[in-house]
Amino acid sequence: MRKRRRTVYLTILFMVLAALFLLVGGGILIKKHGGLPGLAKKETETSSDPSSRNGDTNVSLAESGSDGDASSETPSSTALTAAYNTGDAALDEILNSAHAKFVTYDYDAALEILNSATDYAENEDVKALIASCEETKATLVPADVNKITHIFFHSLIMDNSKAFDGDADEKGYDQVMTTKSEFLKILDSMYAKGYVLVKLHDIAHEETDENGNAKMVPGTILLPPGKIPFVMSQDDLCYYEYMTGDGFASRMIVGEDGKPTCEMVMDDGSVSVGSYDLVPLLEDFITEHPDFSYRGARAVLAFTGYQGVLGYRTDPSYETTNPNYEADKETVRQVAQCLRDNGWELASHSWGHINFGKRSFEDVKTDSDKWASRVESLIGKTDILLYPFGSDVGDWHPYTSENQKYEYLHQLGFRYFCNVDSSRYWVQFGPDYLRQGRRNIDGYRMYYDLPETNPTKDHLSDLFDVSEVFDRERPVPVAPMN
Repeated sequence: MRKRRRTVYLTILFMVLAALFLLVGGGILIKKHGGLPGLAKKETETSSDPSSRNGDTNVSLAESGSDGDASSETPSSTALTAAYNTGDAALDEILNSAHAKFVTYDYDAALEILNSATDYAENEDVKALIASCEETKATLVPADVNKITHIFFHSLIMDNSKAFDGDADEKGYDQVMTTKSEFLKILDSMYAKGYVLVKLHDIAHEETDENGNAKMVPGTILLPPGKIPFVMSQDDLCYYEYMTGDGFASRMIVGEDGKPTCEMVMDDGSVSVGSYDLVPLLEDFITEHPDFSYRGARAVLAFTGYQGVLGYRTDPSYETTNPNYEADKETVRQVAQCLRDNGWELASHSWGHINFGKRSFEDVKTDSDKWASRVESLIGKTDILLYPFGSDVGDWHPYTSENQKYEYLHQLGFRYFCNVDSSRYWVQFGPDYLRQGRRNIDGYRMYYDLPETNPTKDHLSDLFDVSEVFDRERPVPVAPMN
């Protein structure tokens, strides 16, 4: 009887061990070949790198702009990465390169990579990824480029306690700035709704007609069903002097990984490098969610010049007071090129942040000439103008040659003109220009969209739930815009 029990126990033990062996072995195979053939989600360790969405580990919750629960505003650090690991380095390079194009909607580029790999034409992973590209391409829907929304932000508040400290600048920050917490929640919401970031140049581009004349033609944006293209921009990426000590980044630099990132001055005077503004935070988000970006698109970044660019005091007015004047100008050139290399579009926001709609032609001309010589000479040529104050040089009617301001701006090379408009979308194609309205996503807009504040108004529900996004650390009521 005892011998029989021992035999039964040994049999059960053997079966359990066999089941465990199959589970472990199967897990290894799934990890190696799961998802799309050869693709898996790669779980990374929680990083102490300040470039993570949680910010620098040396920064307190208040300094990071958190409401006290860091996990409530930052998703896990798990990132979707190409994980082909076939044991053949050359094959892995082909598969991972093609997959990077696949997840950002560039199916033709992915197919070109795969079909060029003739040595691996019969490889099962290659054939499966080709099939996935072809199947997805067959479902693509062309976006209506006349109905693309454009949202914009200013510098993000990274430390609420410093921005909302009761000083003279608090009112302005409360009105026109967005907190880190709000921005991250907005990204999460828009991603969940199917939004995909596109470039302004994806909506329209210049071509030369048969007579040699330049004309603006609609672009073709192809996305899977349910995906919604949108444009994002950021104004005043200059880190003005008045913002010092108020919970913002101090300047932008090129990170060790070759991507743009920010510096921020800590309470003890030390300088921390990390995701302290929109640019690196959006880079982090796209690293986690590469399908949030259409073919590598990033946002439009707009610069004034009267206090320099990107946090560097490069305007000639600083030549005698900034000991690093020449070196800073060279650094700006390098950072601007880094931004372009990583998919960001650069734009003018005027030199002196003047109201183009109200100021005289002479003022607009003088300011635009200053921007060309003092800013464009550093960041490179651009054809995008984001109007300061959202104030256009014309009304809603198409621009004409009788519009002296427009004619001069066009002469300077500007082709994309963006005002501010609360409509979900406003796009106007001219024969040789594109106009688009932008929606301000800031304290003012969100506060006056809250159900308890204005239950009859609704400007943002297509993007996110204001009640869930609005940072309750903000001083309320948010003052109306004058």
